[in-house]
Amino acid sequence: MRYVYGLTSALLIGGATASLVAGYPAGAQVAQNDETHMRQMVPRAGAPESFADLTAQLQPAVVNIATRQRVEVQANNPFAGTPFADLFGRRGQQAQPQTREAQSLGSGFIVSSDGYVVTNNHVVAPDNRATLEEITITMPDGTEYEADLVGADPASDLAVLKIKSNQSFPFVKFGDSAHVRAGDWVIAIGNPFGLGGTVTSGIVSAVLRNTGGGAYDRYIQTDASINRGNSGGPLFDMKGNVIGINNAIFSPTGGSVGIGFAIPAETAAPIVAKLRAGEEIERGFLGVTIQPVTEDLADSLGLPRNRGEFVQSVQSDGAADRAGIKPGDVVTSIDGKNVTKDQTLSFLVANIKPGTRIPIELIRDGRARTVQATISKRPSEDELRQQQMFDPNAQPDQGPTQPDSAITDKLGLQVLPLTPQIARQLGADEDTVGLVIGAVDPNADAARKGLQRGDIVLSANYREVASVSDLESIVEEAENAGRDAVLLRVQRRGGTPAYFPVRIRR
Repeated sequence: MRYVYGLTSALLIGGATASLVAGYPAGAQVAQNDETHMRQMVPRAGAPESFADLTAQLQPAVVNIATRQRVEVQANNPFAGTPFADLFGRRGQQAQPQTREAQSLGSGFIVSSDGYVVTNNHVVAPDNRATLEEITITMPDGTEYEADLVGADPASDLAVLKIKSNQSFPFVKFGDSAHVRAGDWVIAIGNPFGLGGTVTSGIVSAVLRNTGGGAYDRYIQTDASINRGNSGGPLFDMKGNVIGINNAIFSPTGGSVGIGFAIPAETAAPIVAKLRAGEEIERGFLGVTIQPVTEDLADSLGLPRNRGEFVQSVQSDGAADRAGIKPGDVVTSIDGKNVTKDQTLSFLVANIKPGTRIPIELIRDGRARTVQATISKRPSEDELRQQQMFDPNAQPDQGPTQPDSAITDKLGLQVLPLTPQIARQLGADEDTVGLVIGAVDPNADAARKGLQRGDIVLSANYREVASVSDLESIVEEAENAGRDAVLLRVQRRGGTPAYFPVRIRR
């Protein structure tokens, strides 16, 4: 599940539009495609007396999705530091990694009679320590099928599955979310909390809602109740069309408070079509760090409010840098399209084909000017996270975001391999070997010792660390040897390397 706590977005888990057939609504299609029956089942526009007929028509195409994953975990010696340590293995020897099973639950919907299923990527995507082993699709009548992952797109959080069966399935179609209005009736069907097929109703609360930035941060907001397990499920209009894919909720408690978010069909449909066809999804990239033009920022620059986006930093030798865009510029238009709150710079650029040359209008020192930029290809989500995490102008994280990491558990640190790009951003030599700290748990000993985001860990217990697994092994060996701390050699920007003894959390 994606949650939004305050202004922060997190996950909901355990373009082209489809035209109407013969002028009739595109609800769940049975093998016979009985259009007369469909016409009778779909209620008239407005507030229906009941959603029962529409639900009966659509629910057969909405499925539950369960995955089985194998997760590799480090084996801890329960007798470490005692005379019985050798009972678990040779003293000082690293314990062999062990595996455990993990599961996830979510929702999805069938979009073709041959069994293609659309869901959220985070429903089926294992984390970096897990391997996806099995996907099970459960139909509303309880019939189970195995499914294959056809394609996934982490940037838009979409995935396409294929049911392993030759039979014909009921299916639904994408509608035209571009014409959805606040106040329209909608229903959501999904698998909240693993309960099975559950239907909720509500209205569209807002369209093109932004929750925190990003190329695909444009959602349909609804007050239809969605909860953990609703991820990937469809949001239907009153004609039986899928106008959104349930993806996130705003929740201070973890449960539904009537603020849910769905990926619009106009965003999802073209991506789903490419994933089904096995095509690579390429997006444009400018290479800038941006922020909205707030009231204070607008006043300081003498600009109208809610106009454009402010450039905080520019990636060296990126598309923006080559075009002459500089930190402090305010980008107001991309290829003739105004940059607004509902039409962000990230969204506009992402939807431009890489290699395209476009005009960019901006304001610098109070004067309007136009530059020409050749849009580059958007890096992978992992590469983007690393770039954003170590942007010298970015604010440090409040704490590690990977609670299942052994380093996070033991040292209270989130670490990533030091790439040449990150090294340049931190003022280190490109050939520096080590790990960079992305976040520090404020309650850990590492925080008390003064370690902070952007520090580079060069060695642990006098041994070079070139990967996360290197550091995990050293911490594990220290534990097995009965030690309560590890000695980290740390390089800080502008300083000389220093040693920090960091206590291991038990």
